[in-house]
Amino acid sequence: MKQVKIYAHRGASAYAPENTLPAFQAAMEQGADGIELDVHLSRDGELVVIHDEELDRTTNGTGLVKDHTLAELKKLCADNGMSGYGDVRIPTLQEVLELVKPSGMLVNIELKTGILWYEGIEKKTLDLVEKLGMKNRTVYSSFNHYSIAEVQRLAPKAETAYLFGDIPCDVEKYAAAHNVKGLHPGLYNVKMGNLLQVYLDSGLAVRVWTVNGEEDLHWLMKEGADVITNDPRLALAVRDRLADEMK
Repeated sequence: MKQVKIYAHRGASAYAPENTLPAFQAAMEQGADGIELDVHLSRDGELVVIHDEELDRTTNGTGLVKDHTLAELKKLCADNGMSGYGDVRIPTLQEVLELVKPSGMLVNIELKTGILWYEGIEKKTLDLVEKLGMKNRTVYSSFNHYSIAEVQRLAPKAETAYLFGDIPCDVEKYAAAHNVKGLHPGLYNVKMGNLLQVYLDSGLAVRVWTVNGEEDLHWLMKEGADVITNDPRLALAVRDRLADEMK
């Protein structure tokens, strides 16, 4: 039985502000297999790591990420309301990748093109990953499946995955037909009927988001699905316990 992978969702975001260097550092220290992060473009075309299109929820700024230069974004506090992180800033994608590169961790880059489709974001992201020598440990995902098609056009060997929050009919067949190697369903998706087994039986990589409960973690990992979690420390403990149970 293969060991399932544990991805830290926006870093170890249960322990440090999401999508910040402390969260990714915590994911490394806790022993996660990989990290998941979200990428937007600043007004001056820089790749920045933040989840929302708007700044209001996770920073002390307001408005859209795309309307601010990198210098303006770097002035904002990105503590997401967590005490003790007043000096934390929005990182660039390069800063995050350089941080985790020595660890050998896997990286799931979510291209945030589902609401605003940033011109050229796919090429900029691919070029940076290539420059840093990390293409063999990076998977690209998006809710915008045209964005995934653009990644494939630019880099046919890149590993890609479809993100979805609804339940498309035969999504596993649709992915295979488009040479997409992974499915990233929400936790609530795979709790319906036998969808989890259908996805796993397809032979595609299945990475379920966002899985934070101990019971859900145990169930999914026992079935053989990778998990994307805010709490990699808990997920690792559950995986260790599961390994003991399977002996």
